[in-house]
Amino acid sequence: MGRAFEVRKNAMAKTAGVKTKVYSKYGKEIYVSAKNGGADPDTNLSLRRLMDKAKKDQVPSHVIEKAIDKAAGGAGEDFVPARYEGFGPGNCMVIVDCLTDNNNRTITDVRNCFTKTGTKIGAPGAVAHMFDHQAIFVFAGDDEDAVLEVLMEADVDVSEVECEEGKITVYAPQTEFYKVKTALTEAYPDINFDAEEISFIPQVETPISDEDLPMFEKFMDMLNDCDDVQDVYHNAILPEA
Repeated sequence: MGRAFEVRKNAMAKTAGVKTKVYSKYGKEIYVSAKNGGADPDTNLSLRRLMDKAKKDQVPSHVIEKAIDKAAGGAGEDFVPARYEGFGPGNCMVIVDCLTDNNNRTITDVRNCFTKTGTKIGAPGAVAHMFDHQAIFVFAGDDEDAVLEVLMEADVDVSEVECEEGKITVYAPQTEFYKVKTALTEAYPDINFDAEEISFIPQVETPISDEDLPMFEKFMDMLNDCDDVQDVYHNAILPEA
C-alpha cells in the first residue's frame, strides 16, 4: 500500500471547550461499550482499548470511572451508533461516525455541515467501500522485517508493516487489534505506542487545493462542533503550509 499513517482529523487548539468535547466523546463511548459488553475491562476488550486510549489522551480517571459506573448502574441514555457518508470540499470522501440518542437531531446537524459548505451527503455505503477498516500501531523502530517475523510467528493476519523516519507502522484487519498488541508487547516489553487505534484508511487520496482549503477547514470545524459526532475520517491531503 505504501502509506505512512496520518491522523486524518482536523487539528484542534487545546482550549477548555475542546477538552470538554474530548471528555464528553470518551465518556459517551466508554459508557456505550460498558453497557453493551460489561463493565469489566478484563473481559470487555473493547472497553479496555477505549480506556487505554482515553488515558493516552489525558482524559481524567474520574471521567472514565463515572461513565463505567453509570453503565453498570443500568441507568442513563440509550445511545446508538450512526454513520453518515458523503463528499466534502474538493470532492474528498468523508465518513462521519456518531453516537446519538436522537437520530433526527443528529442527521439534521450532520446534513447542515454538508449543505452549508456546498457539499453532498450520500447514501449509506456511498464511500465506505473506498476505505479499509484497519488496526494501526505506530512505534519507534527501524527493522520492519523483525517486526513482521514477530507477528507472523504469533499467527497475526498482517496487512502491512512500514518503516519511515525511525517509526514502524503496522496495519492489520481491525479484528486483529488485540493479537497485534499482545504479540508486540510480549516481544518488546518496553514498547511505547505513538498510536494504537482502529481507523478507516483511504484506498485513494484526494488533494485539496488552496482554493478549497478554507471551506474544508470550515467543514471539519462544523463537524467537530456537533455534540453527537465521535470521529471523522476522510481521504483529503491538505496543501503544505
